[in-house]
Order: sequence, then structure tokens, then C-alpha cells
Amino acid sequence: MNFKLKCGSLALVFFIFNSFLASVYAEETEDVIHYKLGAGDQLEIRVFNQDDLTGKYTINGAGNISMPLIGTVKAMNSTIKELETRLVEKLRPDYLLNPRVSIQVLNYRPYYIIGEVKSPASYPYVSGMTFLNAVAIASGFTYRAKRGHALVIRANNSNQEEAEMNMDRHVMHGDIIKIEERLF
Repeated sequence: MNFKLKCGSLALVFFIFNSFLASVYAEETEDVIHYKLGAGDQLEIRVFNQDDLTGKYTINGAGNISMPLIGTVKAMNSTIKELETRLVEKLRPDYLLNPRVSIQVLNYRPYYIIGEVKSPASYPYVSGMTFLNAVAIASGFTYRAKRGHALVIRANNSNQEEAEMNMDRHVMHGDIIKIEERLF
């Protein structure tokens, strides 16, 4: 009877853990689909059967990439799918009959953490990271820090409004995270 209880408990823990992982994966997949490209993102662009066009490209400060044949292409604030379509349209009329383009983000732009952390700076984005993880990467809280939440400006927020987020929420690419000072 004790063995059945242990197996049942383990099965329940396994189920809960798998449910948690599935929700995190679904959230991250949704983020990637709607991810808006920005300056500093490094892309791998593959043009089928075109080795001269296939390669690694970094979005510059103006939000563009530069490719052979077609020159400068606006990439900033586009989704991956939108940029693929834009590249196909530029290649189709004059250079290739039926271009097939695929894009993968190799390195996302960093997130920034400021305020009451020991090492405020920009850090490379890591998928699945929480705000508490971001604070840990920044060498932890200072003794004056408010620890219950973070103020965050999302990169895709055109109004640049700060939102209060719990420390267990996920960091997004390009986030500006501010840890406030407590009053006492």
C-alpha cells in the first residue's frame, strides 16, 4: 500500500511538472511567432539553392539588413514571417523565379536591467528566464531593493510604459527591467 501511494505521488508530481513545462513552452512559442525583430538581432537567412545569399545577418541600428543583389531591407518591427515575405518579394521579380526563404533568429537582442541591482547592465537574453533569474545574473539585489516586483518596459510596447511584473514572470528580448528602491 505504501508503494502504491509513492507511485501515485510520483505520477502526480510528474504530471504537474509536465503541465508546467508545456505552459512555459507554449508561452515561449507564442512569443517567437509574434516576436518583432529589432536592432542587434542576429539572423540566419537561408535562400534555397542560393549559397551566395544564404548567411548570417545582423540587424543594424537603423533596423535594416543588407543582402547581396537586393541591398538594404527593412527588418525592424517585422515578424520573421513578414521579413521572409519581404525578401521573397524583393528576390522574385528580377533575380529568382521561385525563391524560398527561411529565417531563424540566432541571437536575440539583450535585455537591460537597471536600478537596485549590484551590476546593472545589458545581458544576453536566455529563453525561459524569469525576472528573478535576471536579478541573479546582475549579481543580486542591493540592500535597498524592493524585491516583490520589477518595473518593465517591453521592447514591443510603442508607448514605452512601465508595467509592474511579479518576479516569476518571464523576461522578453529587449526588456528594460528596473528594480525600485524601497522607501524604508
